[in-house]
Amino acid sequence: MLKPEVGGKPAFEGSEMSGLTQPEGVRCEPFGKTRVKAWLWPCAVLVILIAYLYIGIFHHLVVQWWADPNYSHGFFVPLFSAFIVWKNSKHLALLKARPSSSGLLVIVFSLAILIFGTLGAELYLSRSSFLFLLAGLVIYFKGWKYFKALIFPWAFLFLMIPPPTLVMNMVTLPLQFLASDLATWFLRLFNVPVLQNGNVLQLSNMSLEVVEACSGIRSLISLGTLAIIYGYLMESRNSIRVFLAVAAVPIAVLANGVRIMGTGLTGLYWDPSKAQGFFHEFSGWVIFVISLVVLFITHTILRAAFHRFERAKP
Repeated sequence: MLKPEVGGKPAFEGSEMSGLTQPEGVRCEPFGKTRVKAWLWPCAVLVILIAYLYIGIFHHLVVQWWADPNYSHGFFVPLFSAFIVWKNSKHLALLKARPSSSGLLVIVFSLAILIFGTLGAELYLSRSSFLFLLAGLVIYFKGWKYFKALIFPWAFLFLMIPPPTLVMNMVTLPLQFLASDLATWFLRLFNVPVLQNGNVLQLSNMSLEVVEACSGIRSLISLGTLAIIYGYLMESRNSIRVFLAVAAVPIAVLANGVRIMGTGLTGLYWDPSKAQGFFHEFSGWVIFVISLVVLFITHTILRAAFHRFERAKP
């Protein structure tokens, strides 16, 4: 029986239309929210497992950053990588996800590296395995195209991991002798009599030994890292970015030779005791700032040269 409208709403007695109302206690949620909730628990479990595997490894890594001045730049590396990802977030959001099962192979490879590194007490392998695990997860859930867009910030993260001790020893010793040779050559330019015996420089009133800490490895690593950051932020040409990163090596080596020369001149013409302690540390900071200025000048010259070359093109 059809009843008149009540309050502007038609009522149909005995009709099935009256049963279309939403039952009490039942809440309809959008499909997107339901899908997010479905992914929430698996993601949480995955994060917990990764944290369980790597929390001890990263604890020792952070302690090494804090205790070893050679790797104090490690604190800034993940921050800069996160900045790059944030800066390109709009571009990444436009990429269509194409999950690839080949990411599982990368994940298995990373876990194998973790096992070998842990059993063999090789810190570099166990720490690097985390970065390969990140790559495998991105490839598995997002695809190779997505990982390609993240290749630079991902590769930059390797700079936060100290190289193996064997590699560092192979690099540090030649740097000590190279720094000694450069310092000797610079001192002789100032007509300072100096006798070089390996990494020991004998002046008239003092003996100057170029120890491992004076090899320049610290400034080399720090300047190289800053050169990559500077090139990414201030230059759009990849060729100039690569050149700046490579140029950081000879700039750091030459700057360290100048520093040792300055230490020798200070001990010779002022006081041998002044060549150590505060002055020695302070001169390191001054030379590093000068190295940054030289890097900036190099970039300016390169940019001007490329601009002139492009204008000369027919």
